[in-house]
Amino acid sequence: MTTDMSHATRARHGRPVHHWRRDLVELAALFTAVAVADAVANLIGHGPGGPALLVISAVVLAATAGFHVWWARRHGHAPPVADTGARRTAQARTAGPAGQIAASPSQEDAASTLWRMRTTVKDEPGSLAALCTALAEQRVDILSLQTHPLAEGTVDEFLLRAPGALTATELTRVVSQAGGSSTWIERADAHDLVDAPTRVLGLATRTALDAAELPLALRQLLGRCTIRSLPAHPVGGGRGPEPVPVEGVLEDTVMRLRAPEGGVLTVERPYLPFTPTEFARARALVELDTRLGSRIPKGHDVLTLPEGDDITVRRVDTGDLPAAREMHERCSQRTLGMRYHGPVGDSDRYLKHLLSPRFGRTLAAQTSSGRVIGLGHLLWDGDETEVALLIEDEWQRRGVGSKLLGRLVTMAVEAGCESVYAVTQASNTAMVAAMRGLGLPLDYQVEEGTLVVTARLDAASVTSRPPYSTLPGRIADPAHHD
Repeated sequence: MTTDMSHATRARHGRPVHHWRRDLVELAALFTAVAVADAVANLIGHGPGGPALLVISAVVLAATAGFHVWWARRHGHAPPVADTGARRTAQARTAGPAGQIAASPSQEDAASTLWRMRTTVKDEPGSLAALCTALAEQRVDILSLQTHPLAEGTVDEFLLRAPGALTATELTRVVSQAGGSSTWIERADAHDLVDAPTRVLGLATRTALDAAELPLALRQLLGRCTIRSLPAHPVGGGRGPEPVPVEGVLEDTVMRLRAPEGGVLTVERPYLPFTPTEFARARALVELDTRLGSRIPKGHDVLTLPEGDDITVRRVDTGDLPAAREMHERCSQRTLGMRYHGPVGDSDRYLKHLLSPRFGRTLAAQTSSGRVIGLGHLLWDGDETEVALLIEDEWQRRGVGSKLLGRLVTMAVEAGCESVYAVTQASNTAMVAAMRGLGLPLDYQVEEGTLVVTARLDAASVTSRPPYSTLPGRIADPAHHD
């Protein structure tokens, strides 16, 4: 900047600030010079030593001018400020071509983009430094860095804040020119700002509190992936999956781990190979879940039905299998047929699968005496989520199904699901009415005589978290009851 700060109008309370001490010194210097000049003129006019006196006068005037310049440079560039102990405000710095002034920090933050990026660099000194230098030249800020050593090279995982004008393609090109290869990049959000150790500890805590959190925690740990939980003994018989060793198996983009309850837990990520570090973290999380055994939150919620009856809603698992089977025995053949869309004689075989937290979450509605009168299931089905209800005949059309469905949708929203769907028959008007009662946009589709009603959750909001609800997260698990 070429503006002289001594002539800038730095306003205080709307008025320019004058530096009276500097003006006083200038006036004193001027009067001194005039007095010296007058004395010299008188001496020269009345004595023989005129030339010597002229030299002395010149030296005095030069010293006075020098003193004035020194004083102006020391005190003329910034006005005095009160010493409050606060740090001085940083001066603006220029960036880019001359004459362009850098944007303020708030403007830079508003125009920046968060990216998650992985790239492979050679395992030799200076490789990472060259990559970081190339990013710095593009004004890209490295917020976090994790390294995943491989047999050949190193996979570096970055969280970056880049200028908004810098696209993913341009960023990938910069990384490639700096020596990075097999680069993968996607948008990040504020949740990615948590450092890796903190995130892993949080996922371990979630898993310790609720067995149903293991699949969700794995997805949070590994990013966008598909998780399949295959039981050792499939529902309906048949051959189970091939067993895996205790230490698990890592095959490029697929890892297979021994499930805590038996069977196999398969994690697949086609777009990005897993590293040994990621495999070790996932294996440790599964081992923690196995050691802790079966567990679900013990909270419950007491609800009042429109008729005035109170029911209790709580999370259930395979430990509640006897009570669920007793409710099955009290249900009519028509009710079971509406729920399972098949031979009602096979309905009991589905219960253990449905109550397992590996495939979703189940809520039970029970009376004050502890009798289970309704079950609500939230089941992971690939990238979609199914909701299903079974209400005992005596308690149908009394609001039990609507209460369960509302809480299942709340749990789906908390889990990050984009939609939920219900498979029913057109004659099941109670289920259709319960879906309409959600107040969400609905899509209807008929498939081979079966009605599929899908509710989009982008318009849903979570006002409160019931004691039995889960922590936020999302998983793609295609395990399904039929």
